[in-house]
Amino acid sequence: MPLWVELLFRVGGVLVAFLTLPLLVGQAEHKIMAHMQGRLGPMYAGAFHGWAQLIADGVKFVQKEEVTPRGADRPVFRLAPVVALVPYLLVLLVIPLGPGDLVAQPLDIGLFFVLAVVGVGVVAVLMSAWASANKYSLLGGLRAAAQLLGYELPFVLAAASVAMAAGTLSLPGIVEAWQPWWLLWQAPAMIVFFVAGLAEIRRPPFDMPIADSELVFGYLTEYTGLRFALFLLAEYVGVVVIAALTTVLFLGGWQGPFADAQLGWFWTLLKVAAVSFVIIWFRVSYPRLRADQLQRLCWLVLVPASLAQLVLTVTVRMAL
Repeated sequence: MPLWVELLFRVGGVLVAFLTLPLLVGQAEHKIMAHMQGRLGPMYAGAFHGWAQLIADGVKFVQKEEVTPRGADRPVFRLAPVVALVPYLLVLLVIPLGPGDLVAQPLDIGLFFVLAVVGVGVVAVLMSAWASANKYSLLGGLRAAAQLLGYELPFVLAAASVAMAAGTLSLPGIVEAWQPWWLLWQAPAMIVFFVAGLAEIRRPPFDMPIADSELVFGYLTEYTGLRFALFLLAEYVGVVVIAALTTVLFLGGWQGPFADAQLGWFWTLLKVAAVSFVIIWFRVSYPRLRADQLQRLCWLVLVPASLAQLVLTVTVRMAL
């Protein structure tokens, strides 16, 4: 197969995943929240179990008027939703779906690349907050910046723990080095990584930047129509990315109970779906953290726990 055809095939596969997996997560969130909260609305669109709810939402967003505030910085305001999406698209390029060639672009420093790119998300938030010419949006953007800059540290430290255990920064290499007993001694790192990841994508209970009871809708207040839909899509892509990274780093990726490598992609997708369910479950189950509680959790719990996990990893590696 010519190189350009293979490259086109790989990038096309990532684009398909980029456009479909977040929609599946969004549909699942509608249904899971409807069942957990006894909400009947999402069960009616399309008659059979509300199968058309996501389509109805898409039609609603398309019909809404695109409004740009008079005092807004128009180019920055319009570019922010795109900047929110691009980092997650780049991350999906290096996440392995299975062994062998089931990754768009394998990198020897894949984990370093992922951690660097995910941190760019705060730029889109600050762009939207500053360009909206709205004080509520600006306050939401400042909250988001403080939150993301704080939780970036335990997020990186937890990922460094499993990279140190595997002895590589390659994501496929980490999966190949993974052993079932890592579920025990890397469990604190996994919890820290997962919680910090939720804060990175601003999912409840870490949604202080868009606290509707205080800030209208934070940095998203002035966005309507398709631009708002792009931010919503970025949130769901973020759910997929955090679930996929948790799967690859801490849950063994494509490794399953059977030795058949042909089923590797299935185990990866199954684990990503399970972690995504937990993320949705958190949204339904836990109230929003206050700003002081959010920062206390970061600096007094997650950072010390991640540092202790690094010490444990070094000790185990030296013992082995």
